[in-house]
Amino acid sequence: MPEQKIILDSSIPGTICIKLSGAWLIAAGIPKVDEIIVQVHQAKGIQQLTFDTRQMSEWDSGLIAFLFHLIRECEHKHIQASLQDLPIGVQKLLSLALKVHEKPIVDKVDDESFFTRVADKVLILWDGMLSLLNFLGEIAVAFGRFFTGKAYFRWDEFVFLLQRCGADALFLVSLISVLVGIILAFIGATQLKLFGAQIYIANVVGIGMVRAMGAMMAAILMAGRTGASFAAELGLMQTNEEIDALKTLGVSPVEFLVIPRVLALVIMMPLLTLYANLMGILGGFIIGISLLGLNPVEYWQHTQSSVTLSNLWVGLIHSFVFGVIIAVAGCFRGMQCRRSAAAVGEATTKAVVSAIISIVIATAVITFVCQVLGV
Repeated sequence: MPEQKIILDSSIPGTICIKLSGAWLIAAGIPKVDEIIVQVHQAKGIQQLTFDTRQMSEWDSGLIAFLFHLIRECEHKHIQASLQDLPIGVQKLLSLALKVHEKPIVDKVDDESFFTRVADKVLILWDGMLSLLNFLGEIAVAFGRFFTGKAYFRWDEFVFLLQRCGADALFLVSLISVLVGIILAFIGATQLKLFGAQIYIANVVGIGMVRAMGAMMAAILMAGRTGASFAAELGLMQTNEEIDALKTLGVSPVEFLVIPRVLALVIMMPLLTLYANLMGILGGFIIGISLLGLNPVEYWQHTQSSVTLSNLWVGLIHSFVFGVIIAVAGCFRGMQCRRSAAAVGEATTKAVVSAIISIVIATAVITFVCQVLGV
């Protein structure tokens, strides 16, 4: 393989000619541009750069990379490069490469005022609220069509969603609920044993689980499991333009995709809450009997007397509201997703965060209303 050679000829005033010879292949190694730039810079009064490749035997992309960086560096020093003496293939490739203008990444200087940033955040929040209200309106219209028998969605998919939202979540709900019941029992025992009233642990665990904790813990679990799944599914469909395809076919995406998911969660959340209540009471019962030495019959009687129908209905109202919140948050973020993989992850994260925040706010509101009404 002929050896690469570079000869700089500055015999013509104001012009320097770079003579290339040998085989310019990547396998043979490419000389560094910096060395050539130093020699060009040392020649005074150079305004033009030309090339002579008559002695060059063969070339590949290594030559293109060398010439590209060389020409770019010469442009920074205000030296014009002439490509006309290069091979035709090299000229075409270099012309395409040089047309791309690299934009340096510049850190954005945050020179906006505090009030401007606050106003931007308020406008973004306002736009989000309007989008949410519009989405809720579409859901209301779709439910109106559903109750009149005009909505179109697949019933087999609805049954599958029921299974995903219900039976598939039983193990996690059981684990979390039992642990919450155990925690409530230990917390109650810490204070009640000071007064010799450990038996009232049954009341603490029963009322705490049935009235709020059972529904809340099941909802948080479903928000991270099912709500995130809804957002990811719809976000990926948005990325793959499947939702646009439904619109083209005249099928409402809200009717076909959102209504089954909302119905599945609204139906299964009260059932999961009842199951979570039972598991939480069981966890408190196990700790009360095994570690605290309470009488099983007396524990059960105190649980029955404390867990009234009003407490049970309050918990079921919580679960119904939580089911709506989780489904709407997941579907709304999924339908809002942009067309990229990163946007799908962002939509999933926003669905979980907004659902959990809404669950906590809804719990506080319902608790305050029940306190005012004396329920």
